[in-house]
Amino acid sequence: MKIDKETLQKLAHLSRLELDHTKEDTYIKDLEEVLTWVEKLNELDTEGVEPLTNMSFEVNAFRNDEVSNTIEHDRALKNAPDKDEDYFKVPKVLE
Repeated sequence: MKIDKETLQKLAHLSRLELDHTKEDTYIKDLEEVLTWVEKLNELDTEGVEPLTNMSFEVNAFRNDEVSNTIEHDRALKNAPDKDEDYFKVPKVLE
């Protein structure tokens, strides 16, 4: 695929890149090589090949969601640096 300077500048703008104008010819050559390689991949016969959705064949180990040891309300607030009756008090982080 042939890339011209206008296409390169448009790609740079869309990618929010600032390209060195003295190296535009090098960038064009590199892009053309990448696109030629991608076109070569399109020649592969992928009929009957399932799409890859994950690189690992490991399966998640799920566990039952069961209630276990809980902490009482008073005990949870016991060592809080600052509290207001039933709640932790924390510094304001949003204005």
